[in-house]
Amino acid sequence: MIVGILKEIKAEENRVSMTPAGVEVLKQSRHTVLVEKSAGVGSGFEDAEYVEHGAEIVATAPEIFDRADMVMHVKEPLLPEYNLIKKNQIVFTYLHLAAAEELTHVLIKSDSIDIAYETIQKTDGSLPLLTPMSEVAGRMAIQQGAKYLEMAQGGNGVLLGGVPGVDPGTVLIIGGGIVGVNAAKMACGLGAKVYLLDKSLDRLRYLSDVMPSNCFLLMSTPATIRELITRADVVVGAVLIPGAKAPKLVTREMLKTMKKGAVLVDVAIDQGGCFETSKATTHSHPIYTIDGVIHYCVANMPGGVAKTSTLALTNATLPYALEIANKGWKRAMKENHEIKFGANVVNGKVTYKGVADAFGLDYTPIDELL
Repeated sequence: MIVGILKEIKAEENRVSMTPAGVEVLKQSRHTVLVEKSAGVGSGFEDAEYVEHGAEIVATAPEIFDRADMVMHVKEPLLPEYNLIKKNQIVFTYLHLAAAEELTHVLIKSDSIDIAYETIQKTDGSLPLLTPMSEVAGRMAIQQGAKYLEMAQGGNGVLLGGVPGVDPGTVLIIGGGIVGVNAAKMACGLGAKVYLLDKSLDRLRYLSDVMPSNCFLLMSTPATIRELITRADVVVGAVLIPGAKAPKLVTREMLKTMKKGAVLVDVAIDQGGCFETSKATTHSHPIYTIDGVIHYCVANMPGGVAKTSTLALTNATLPYALEIANKGWKRAMKENHEIKFGANVVNGKVTYKGVADAFGLDYTPIDELL
């Protein structure tokens, strides 16, 4: 198979979907790997390193789309790429289609095979290709929250960890999944008072055995959120419904009850955000303020630490990319249910229910196409 590694074109996205070491693994299985010129530079990988590991450097994205059987990205295709996607071409990347109606219709029209990193799912319900970026984003959420609490950034001037004789800051984390747990670990490590909410009692029981004593685990209810948000210096939205829009758990009315200069960090912004007042921002313009509350809603947070993120992402995606390349998408899905869960749009049909439901589209179970 010919696999194309594209340069990211989303604003300030420095990650790349494959490291040179990953290219070498694909080459060992006799696949051809095309890498767009300068695709890895933002993550610290020069073109010469890709060539050394067996890649062919290609000057432009249109040439990669024209030649490749499977194209790989980190972020979703953007407008300049819409007309480049070919019939039966495999597009393997983060898609987040439940928050992207226009892209969903573009992929339907293209008749391509669109496999989303974020919906590949193991038997235990875990999301192996979302996990590494969720780990990064969860840890970054606290770094960013702590930074924007500084008065020079418009924050309320609270040091999350406090100092002897002074109370620490309070962090509210909504969602006890990978993002939430990593955020909680960081916040607890700084010495903050941390409230971690989740709707699963089993999850809370598990977390009670592994989280430090300054992490307080509570059942997530609207009443609990309303109460704790009045105390919080930093609120992290870490709720995920795989492949579907995030629920709006913090309303505009709640902002009026919050401390002025508090910080909201919406890690769920790729799926539409879990705060009613969220709108996607960028690394160069990461924040805005509503009712005195700072909103940090960067849609590609891990892109800010591209070297770490690219290495972590390739570790996770490479086995799946190799299996798809070795077997073709149909056989790979038949033999590996995890990859089958990744099917979002296939040959013009929406094959992921969360995406179909988001836009009122017809849903076709992937098994009908296999």
